[in-house]
Amino acid sequence: MNYKIRSIRADEWVAAKELRLVALQDPVAHLAFLETYDEAAARPDSFYQERAVGAAEGAYGAQQIIAEGPEGEWVGTLTVLLEEAGSVDWAGYEVERKQGHIVAVFVRSEVRGIGLTEVLFDAALEWAWGRGAERVRLIVHEDNERARRFYGKAGFAPTGVTVPLGEHADQLEVEMAVERL
Repeated sequence: MNYKIRSIRADEWVAAKELRLVALQDPVAHLAFLETYDEAAARPDSFYQERAVGAAEGAYGAQQIIAEGPEGEWVGTLTVLLEEAGSVDWAGYEVERKQGHIVAVFVRSEVRGIGLTEVLFDAALEWAWGRGAERVRLIVHEDNERARRFYGKAGFAPTGVTVPLGEHADQLEVEMAVERL
């Protein structure tokens, strides 16, 4: 594979924004992301600048990792958030122990199936374990079978925790996690 896996830099917010907008146009984006393309496209550049600073090189307890193609193009990404024991997560649940939380997973359709997602996940786990996380989790829509299958192959198992989707309380997100060995 001629791809580089690395952390973003704070000054790469334009590329991060562009890849986010591509991700939100994916046919399963409505199952995979908690915002729409229109919402993301309407955000000011300052939003993406701040987001890049917060996710660059783990500076603020978050790490955005990308897969960069042979010509420097960004073809995949994910972000790992560190959640401290005793804090409350985005859904209002208390965090029981230090953990990583993988969000915003996306690989361009033209490079799916060549192992990039696996390598991104390896980098995410390595980053979280290196910062003392006891487990790493993610939340996936109950109907996103493609993602659920991949996460299972990557070692993540359902925990039994479910999160209703705000205005769509009849739909659920399912927590999956992997424990540190």
